[in-house]
Amino acid sequence: MKPFQKITDFSTLQILGDSRRRDILRALMAAPATLTQLGEFLNMHPAKVRYHLKKLEEEKLVELTSTNIVRGFVEKYYSATSQTLLANLSLLPHTPNKESVVAMGSHDFALDLLAQTLSENQSTPEMFALPVGSLDGLMALRQGICQLAGCHLFDPLSGEYNLPYVRHIFPDWDMRLVTLASRRQGLVVAPGNPLQIRKLEDIAQEGVRFINRKKGAGTRLWLDQQLREKAIPAEMVQGYGWAVNTHLAVAQAVANGQADTGICVMAAARQKELDFIPLFEERYDLVIPEEHYQNPLLTPALETLHSGEFRNAVNALSGYDTKKAGQETIVQ
Repeated sequence: MKPFQKITDFSTLQILGDSRRRDILRALMAAPATLTQLGEFLNMHPAKVRYHLKKLEEEKLVELTSTNIVRGFVEKYYSATSQTLLANLSLLPHTPNKESVVAMGSHDFALDLLAQTLSENQSTPEMFALPVGSLDGLMALRQGICQLAGCHLFDPLSGEYNLPYVRHIFPDWDMRLVTLASRRQGLVVAPGNPLQIRKLEDIAQEGVRFINRKKGAGTRLWLDQQLREKAIPAEMVQGYGWAVNTHLAVAQAVANGQADTGICVMAAARQKELDFIPLFEERYDLVIPEEHYQNPLLTPALETLHSGEFRNAVNALSGYDTKKAGQETIVQ
C-alpha cells in the first residue's frame, strides 16, 4: 500500500462523488476486508458493495490482496491501494506571459500579501495561495501539487514548530523551512465581549457557540492538544464539529452572530472589528523542497521576504512580527 496517492482528473473525482464509495474506501484504508465484512460494517447489501467496489477497482483505488478458503467458500480480501488520498484539482486563472507558483497550506494574511505582491508585479511569477490546512498542504507538497506549503504545526513533545512534521512526512527529501512571520492567535468575540469569555476553558461553557477550524489545520491541532491537556471533552464544546477553512471565516461567523467565539489570528479579528483575547504566538514557515528552492521561479518570492517594503506591510497587520522573516532551516 502506497503512503500517498493524488487524484488529479475529473473521472476519478466523479467516482468518489458517491458517499458509499468513499465509505468503502475509508474502511479499506483501515484494514483489508471481504464483501460480507464491508456489507456488515456499512449496513449495505453485499451486491451493492460489489458494484461500488468494482468501480473503485477500475480506478485503481482498491485491489484484491488475498484469498482464503473457509468451508469450501472463497473469501476475497480487498485493500485500498494507498493509505492517504489527496483529492485536489486546482483550476487557476489563465495568466498569459506569466509563470505560476502554487502555495498550499494554512491560511495566512502574510502569505496572501506575498501572493498579491508578486501577482501585481508584471516581471515576477503569479502566485496562488490556496488555504487547505497545514497538514493537507504538506501532503500536497509531497504529491507535487504545489511548490511550497505554509505551515504552523506545533509539536508538544519537542517544543518545535513544523520541523518534526517535515522530517516525518519528507524523510527522504532535502527540505528548507523559511520563516515568513510570527503571528498572534486567540479567541475572537463580539464587541464588548457580551459572554465575558476570558480563557480557552470558557468555550466549553453552556450556551457558548464555538466555530472550529477544519481537520489538519494547525489551529485545530493546537486546540485538540489543549483540550486533552485540560481534560475537556470535545463534545462539551458546542459547535466543535462546525469547521471552516480560514481565519477570516471564523471571524466572519462571529461578526454575523452565527457563533460566539472561535480561534483565529488577531488580524482577522481586527479586520471584522471584533474583540480579541490573545492565547499564543506562533511561527509560520514556508516549507520548500530543495529542488524548488534552487529553481529561479521561486527567487522573486524569497527576495520579497527580505524587502523592507514587504516587511513593513506585514508588520502593519495586527498581531504580526517579521523579526525572524527569511530565517532558514535546512532539513536533510
